[in-house]
Amino acid sequence: MYKQMKFKSDSRTHSYYAGMGDLYTPMRQKHRQALFGIIALIATLCVLYYFESDSGHDYISSPLTTQSGTLYGSGFRGHSNADYSRVTNATLGFSNVFVVGLPERSDKRDALALTSALTGFQVEFVDGVKGESVPDKAVPFKADRQSLWENNLGSWRGHMNAVRRIVEENLESALIMEDDMDWDVRLRAQLEQVAMGVRIILPSGSSSRSPYGDDWDLLWLGHCGEIFPEALPENEGKPHHPKYTIKNDITVAPLNKITGLVEFNKYPEFTRWVHISGAPICTFAYALSQKGARKVLFDLSVDHLLGAYDNALAGFCRDGASGNRDGLQAKCVSVTPPVFFHQRAKGRVTGDSDIQKSDSGDVREKGTTENIVWSARNNIKNMLMGLDMENQFES
Repeated sequence: MYKQMKFKSDSRTHSYYAGMGDLYTPMRQKHRQALFGIIALIATLCVLYYFESDSGHDYISSPLTTQSGTLYGSGFRGHSNADYSRVTNATLGFSNVFVVGLPERSDKRDALALTSALTGFQVEFVDGVKGESVPDKAVPFKADRQSLWENNLGSWRGHMNAVRRIVEENLESALIMEDDMDWDVRLRAQLEQVAMGVRIILPSGSSSRSPYGDDWDLLWLGHCGEIFPEALPENEGKPHHPKYTIKNDITVAPLNKITGLVEFNKYPEFTRWVHISGAPICTFAYALSQKGARKVLFDLSVDHLLGAYDNALAGFCRDGASGNRDGLQAKCVSVTPPVFFHQRAKGRVTGDSDIQKSDSGDVREKGTTENIVWSARNNIKNMLMGLDMENQFES
């Protein structure tokens, strides 16, 4: 289902450093909050200074580090200023969190409901759709039912139902994820950094309604591979879009374990970027603003549909990154490596996907998730019992 893409190797650009200090320190709560407030203020001033003086370059955040005593779940209140720490609320800074999946997959719903509750946010399930239930009359213009396959058609309709909810209910924004997602138990600390990055590369003023700013259409937080937009052939010779770089992020997998399309070995280990989307693959988890949802509903349903949903959504973002003035000028931002990834759960391998079928009789003894260090799914028992977190990349 993945579309082949041509792109050239990414290249590094000059970077500036804006220091913030560690996000976690084991100290008394009131002293910690005061210290973090001062640090966040200094960081914001430094980052804004560099943004205004060198807007053609990359921007480097403080390291995302943690020590003993790290908080997760409902007790976590954030370590940046009050504006950015809105991402630590029960819907991760969005109006809602939708999970798309077939209603009969109660196994996936049980696991995701428990994992999200333990890590401190709420989800609402949106029923997925089987392709054969979509009548020919409802298939979008230009969509080829035969080449799409019924499973891909059903996946498209399930996602579009979630997108339509955003439009119908006039939600300011919503995060949409698939029902086999996993994330690091420190997700909300990661999202504070993501929010800062989005607002640096797509500035929208100091009084944004959303902690992520107000000038984005789509935030691609979970994917199975992404490239920087300058690697696209249509962008060759054009000025590079700025990136927001998070260095020494211990929630990033080591180089020998990390996966994706970026040549990670060309960069320092434990680096994460917030950047304009190039051509991401897989719709694991993405957020839409109200205006973004309206654009997607038009471009991938009302007007036409070209290919599987994830490829079509990537094309929507790719067109925006290329600066096509005749298109919808989508403003999409990706996080690479992603902060959401699908888990291959323990149990029968045939249960992994409802889109890609498998006849394998193999049984997996332990679940695994690419790119996620402290896998929330693998640490469910540890969170329930208050035990130390397990790093799945340490033997």
